[in-house]
Amino acid sequence: MERVILIDKLVKEFVVNTKEPGFFAGIRSVFRPKKKRVLALDNISFSVDEGELVGFIGPNGAGKTTTLKILSGLLYPTSGLVQVLGFDPWEKNHKYLKNISLVMGQKNQLWWDLPAVETFELNRAIYEIPNRDYKRSLDELVSLLEVGGLLNVPVRRLSLGQRMRLELVASLLHRPRVLFLDEPTIGLDVLGQTKIREFLVDYNRRSGATMILTSHNMDDILNVVKRVIVINKGRLVFDGPFHLLVESFARKKVVKIYLSDSADIKKFEQYGKVVKVDFPEVVISVPRETVALTSAEILQNFPVADINIEEEPLEEVIKKVFKGGKVKDA
Repeated sequence: MERVILIDKLVKEFVVNTKEPGFFAGIRSVFRPKKKRVLALDNISFSVDEGELVGFIGPNGAGKTTTLKILSGLLYPTSGLVQVLGFDPWEKNHKYLKNISLVMGQKNQLWWDLPAVETFELNRAIYEIPNRDYKRSLDELVSLLEVGGLLNVPVRRLSLGQRMRLELVASLLHRPRVLFLDEPTIGLDVLGQTKIREFLVDYNRRSGATMILTSHNMDDILNVVKRVIVINKGRLVFDGPFHLLVESFARKKVVKIYLSDSADIKKFEQYGKVVKVDFPEVVISVPRETVALTSAEILQNFPVADINIEEEPLEEVIKKVFKGGKVKDA
């Protein structure tokens, strides 16, 4: 399978002005500004094969957006090797730009006071899309994203979810081989998030496009990607299958017990950490390796109406990844 994205020992530094507090310090900073180097990316390396849909996650300031901007050619790296489709992104080769797209949930490319179809026509001209291909792509995307009734409505009159779906149409009209998605579901309601997720999975399957998705919404990761790359403070801390991430860092399971009668809640503490008590529900956290034995003993020793065993919440798993830890062997 073709390797579409290659990053090797990528470093990105920013030089920023600093200012000490106080009036006179402010004046001094105008004439003799103090500068500080900020390391945004610290020797990160990874590759992405053709057709992969990869989750790229990390806390605020981790370096996710910086990485996507370098991959799309908006930023120049300090050092390291970066290639996408065999091109150096910052050279902005015309052939390269016609094969990628960057979608940023907090940035708009649609003209605010004009209907979205006007932006689509502009993109058709910019990307030199033949009329027949343009109509076929537009019809397909409009159908998949269910935006047929929105094409001629001024963008400022649309909801955020509607605008985001039209942003995707605008970004995909030229059928890019590589798609960079930076927080595409940010600010959307549950229905809007679901529609975007379903579309991305379906589009990836239909087109074989390579996608990198950043998100703080763990449902995006859980429901869309199979492989995740985790970055923290500019460093790569995990790269592998999603299930391995869970198995490595979710060392406990959540056991939810529903009682049919009153019981001595204190006795649950011998099995694990009691997380919640709201009769008839009792929730305890139990080590993965003992969860089967623990469940059997609880069923034997308590008046249980029902019992469920669940994984730890994904948000808690990701927090553990950010703090560091050892990943199991695949």
